[in-house]
Amino acid sequence: MVAAVMTGAAAAPEAAQAPATRRRPRRVLPGFGLTLGYTLFYLSVVVLIPLIALLLKSFTLSWPQFWEAVAAPRVLAAYRLTFGASLIAACVNAVFGLLIAWVLVRYSFPGKKIVDALVDLPFALPTAVAGISLTALLAGNGWVGQYLEPLGIQLAFQPGGVVIALIFIGLPFVVRTVQPVLQDSERELEEAATSLGATRWQIFTRVILPGITPALLTGFAMAFARAIGEYGSVIFIAGNVPMVSEITPLIIIGKLEQYDVAGATAVAVVMLAISFVMLLVINALQAWQRRHAGMPA
Repeated sequence: MVAAVMTGAAAAPEAAQAPATRRRPRRVLPGFGLTLGYTLFYLSVVVLIPLIALLLKSFTLSWPQFWEAVAAPRVLAAYRLTFGASLIAACVNAVFGLLIAWVLVRYSFPGKKIVDALVDLPFALPTAVAGISLTALLAGNGWVGQYLEPLGIQLAFQPGGVVIALIFIGLPFVVRTVQPVLQDSERELEEAATSLGATRWQIFTRVILPGITPALLTGFAMAFARAIGEYGSVIFIAGNVPMVSEITPLIIIGKLEQYDVAGATAVAVVMLAISFVMLLVINALQAWQRRHAGMPA
């Protein structure tokens, strides 16, 4: 009898503590509803409201006025230079960014940390400083340009200079996107392929490349998007010659200086639409690659 009473007394505190142990743990951050509200509010203020204002301002133009603003010969030439140079620069960065990331991950050499830090230099360097530096190097009297100009190669104040400037500012996006994926790749798969008689090229194309392709496409997309909107590093080396080396952001700035706000927003809407379509295409390619590799989308 005494044992039963003692057992019941001992079980009573445990029963009293049981509901407390079943309570949901307190989260550090607020609940889903509050955090979702803050997220939507922040994105609306930073992204959605400016874009809606851009569209509404362009709607003040009639269709003939809108077409005249976005399809003028000078504007079309700026489109071709901006998107063409951005695409070329992104493709170059995809190749050489992968190469640099491979060297930084797979090899050890003196000065490796310095090289790794130099990759981030375009992030820290003001774009205007980068443009002035590239112009000083590639101009006809520059350190490099003085040897190229006698050969008939002129980079400064030409579309080639624009491509070089966009390569400079877009390279870190590819390197920093591919580098962690290479670090996490499984070396055992490469060793197994080697033991089965695969060549180096087969190992790279069939074992390594499929795993890093989504990251490489992401870096390509980021470099491409960054190059489209670049202004500071390009205006110095481009020379801003109409129909030759004039970029679209400079067209927008020129229209704003002439108080043609509606025309500037019309050109900006076209750039926004093309950029959005390109990003959708690249995201679709990434999703296809993940499904093809058996990874979650």
